[in-house]
Amino acid sequence: MLDHVGLNVSDYDRSRDFYARALAPLGLELLMEPVAEVGGFGSPKDQKPFFWISTRETANADVHIAFAAPSHTLVDAFHAAAIEAGGTDNGPPGPREIYHPSYYGAYVLDPDGNNVEAVCHSPEG
Repeated sequence: MLDHVGLNVSDYDRSRDFYARALAPLGLELLMEPVAEVGGFGSPKDQKPFFWISTRETANADVHIAFAAPSHTLVDAFHAAAIEAGGTDNGPPGPREIYHPSYYGAYVLDPDGNNVEAVCHSPEG
């Protein structure tokens, strides 16, 4: 089981702002910046960052990160917020039955080209 994941980014401020806006519909926010250009995102309820970004000489690219969403509506909201925050559409919200009958996801490329997804596994409409 994973405890947390980190992503190297090319421009911390740009990525921090992108993720803050894109993850807000999922109830996630920037919880801490313990040192310059390092930020941890998570639920304000839990106060435990599990998704970290940091500036490094070489940014990650072509990474796939999927965030759980409790509803199809929030998958849709994630996609809209991520596009509005400057992301690039990489697959609009919708069913992805290739994975399983209730899989509902949306994909956006972040500022460094990473594939960021919100997914709901519930069959709700």
